[in-house]
Amino acid sequence: MQEKSSKKIVTRFPPSPTGLLHLGNTRTALFNYLFAKRNGGDFIVRVEDTDKTRSKKEYEENMLESLEWLGIKRDGELWHQSERTEIYQKYLKKLIADGYAYVSQEAEGENKEVVRFKNPNSQITFNDLIRGDVTFDTSELKDFVIARNINKPLYHLAVVIDDHEIGVTHIIRGEDHVSNTPRQILIQDAIGAKRPIYAHLPLILAKDRSKLSKRKHGEAVSLRYYKEKGYLPEAVVNYLALLGWNPGTDQEIFSTDELIESFDLSKVQKSGAIFDEEKLKWVNKEHMKRLPEEVVLREIGAQIRASSRFKEKGWEIDESVLKRSYKSIFERITVWQDVAQMTENGDLDYLFEKPQYEATKLLWKNEKDLGTISRHIGEAISLFKEISDDNWNAEDIKNAIWDYAEKEGRGNVLWPVRYALSGKEKSPDPFTLSYILGREETILRLNEALKKLL
Repeated sequence: MQEKSSKKIVTRFPPSPTGLLHLGNTRTALFNYLFAKRNGGDFIVRVEDTDKTRSKKEYEENMLESLEWLGIKRDGELWHQSERTEIYQKYLKKLIADGYAYVSQEAEGENKEVVRFKNPNSQITFNDLIRGDVTFDTSELKDFVIARNINKPLYHLAVVIDDHEIGVTHIIRGEDHVSNTPRQILIQDAIGAKRPIYAHLPLILAKDRSKLSKRKHGEAVSLRYYKEKGYLPEAVVNYLALLGWNPGTDQEIFSTDELIESFDLSKVQKSGAIFDEEKLKWVNKEHMKRLPEEVVLREIGAQIRASSRFKEKGWEIDESVLKRSYKSIFERITVWQDVAQMTENGDLDYLFEKPQYEATKLLWKNEKDLGTISRHIGEAISLFKEISDDNWNAEDIKNAIWDYAEKEGRGNVLWPVRYALSGKEKSPDPFTLSYILGREETILRLNEALKKLL
C-alpha cells in the first residue's frame, strides 16, 4: 500500500558534492523519484554544499549529469545549502532566544564557541514505513552541537530547516541515517516543523556482505564506472530498483514507467541487498535486446571507431559489412564497451583486413597433409561460386557445403575454411563469416589460402 496523505507528496535527494555519485546514493535518488511519481508528487534535489573545503563543483556536475543520464528528473529549482546561510541564522537565533539551544564556550578544537541543542532527555518513537516503530532514548545524545558558530550550521540543523521549508513529506534514505533521526525530530519539534514520514532503506552490500565503499571496492562503487563501461541507463535504473525492492511478481525487466506504476515502499525489504554485476549484465543485455536495430548498429559502429586499434590501423568501416556482422557481434556482448574491447583484442580484425597466418594453421587437429586441406578449400571455392549473389546468406552457404563436410569430416572441412576467412582460432562459424565478408571477399580469401598451401 502507498502512504496516504492529504498533502501533496514531496521527496528529496540531498547529496553532498564531495565525490562521484555512489551507487547507494543513486538508488536512494531513484526510490525517492519512483515514490514521488507513483503518488503524483514532486521530487526535489538539494545540494548539501556547506562544507566548502570538500565540496567541489565537478562533483556536483557529475551528480546532476548522472541523474539526467538515468532519466531521474527533478521538480522545481535546484537547492543549494550554501545559498541559505541567512535563513539558517534566523532559525538559529530563534532557537537560542526560545531556550532550545545555547552558545557553549569550548576549550578544544578550532571553534572555541559552538551552538548546542538543549536535549530534553526524552523518549522518541517514530514510525518507519520499512521498519515499523523505532524508539530512541535521547538522553544518550546529550546536548549535541548544531552549529560551529552562528554563521556555520551543521548537518542536522540545516537539513531539518530545508526539509521544513521545502515541504518534504517523506524522507527516504539509507538505514545508516536511522541514528540521525532522533536529533532531527528534536530540532523539528523545536522549530515547529511537521514531522515527515520516514523510510530507511537497506544498504547495498558487496558479495562478501560488506558495505560498498570506495576504499575497499574502488571505482566500482560509482555510477560513472558503469556509464563508461557502456551500460544502458534504463538497465541501471531497472537493476538498482530491484536492490532491496521486490515487485511481488516474477517480472524482472522493467521500463522506468513500469517501475513508477509498480513501486510500493511496503515491498522494500529490511535486510541488505547484494550488488552483483553479473546480474546487472544480464539485465543490461535484456534491455539491449529491446533496442531498435538501427540503434544497435549505430552503437556498435561507434564503439569500433572509438577504439585505439581501429584508429592506429587507419581502418575504414564498410557499412554493408558492418550491417551483416552486427548480429554476430551483438551475440557476444553484454555492454557496449565489450565491442571496443573485442576490437582492441583483435577479434574483429577480419572485418577490416585480410588475415595473416602460417599455412599449418589451416590443419585440423591431427591432420598433417596440407594437400588434403588444399582439396577441401578448393571444393569450398567451387561450391561457393555456385551460390548466386541473391542467395548469399548464412543458411544457403551452409547448405551448399554441408554434405561435403559431412562426407569428409566437418572439422576437416570447416576449420580451414573458417581460419582462412578470419585468421582466428575463435571467430564466428564459417557460414556466418562468409555471409559477413560477402561472396567476392570470401572467395578471394579462400584463394589466398590455396596459395599458402602450394
